[in-house]
Amino acid sequence: MYEIGKVTAVEVLDDSTVMQIVVPGSHKNASTVGLWIEDGRHITASQRKKIYATLNDISCYTGYLPEEIKEIMKYYHIGKTGCRYFSLSDCSITMAKDFINSLIWFALDNGVNLMDTLASRTDDIDKTLYMCIQLKKCAVCGKDGEIHHWDAIGMGHDRKMYNDASNRKICLCRMHHTIAHQKGREDFTKAYHLYGIVVPE
Repeated sequence: MYEIGKVTAVEVLDDSTVMQIVVPGSHKNASTVGLWIEDGRHITASQRKKIYATLNDISCYTGYLPEEIKEIMKYYHIGKTGCRYFSLSDCSITMAKDFINSLIWFALDNGVNLMDTLASRTDDIDKTLYMCIQLKKCAVCGKDGEIHHWDAIGMGHDRKMYNDASNRKICLCRMHHTIAHQKGREDFTKAYHLYGIVVPE
């Protein structure tokens, strides 16, 4: 079920925001909700460029016309997030960012070759790095990848017993994994604008 509510009170705390939201109708049995926050800022030219470039790549891959794939991918995004239908002419910055994330997920998951790097297509680099780890796809080129330990485990640790949950990681294909070892972290970040992240449990 999708409802639209109105924020009637807001209290900003140090690390969170408490909102009172009024939703029409009776929802006595509701215990969990999803929240979509419209911040009033509209899609940027940069976001629009990234979206249409990625839609064009997906169009070439699937054989659908660009206008067809735009509608298909909008409904794909709606299915993933539960948001309402939106227009790319005036949607919010947040909606555009989330739509870009859905397009990148689709491209990675289906082996769509992007004509540009993931770093230049994303609007949310941490989310894209996380998706690459989830899908085992290279954060540079999108090919099948493997986990590279950004924070080295170090000599003397038993890799089978070592808990690396707090270590930063990145998913890289064999070629870019080798390059990462050759260049080192600092030069790799300068070259590809990527870095390791801590993966949530």
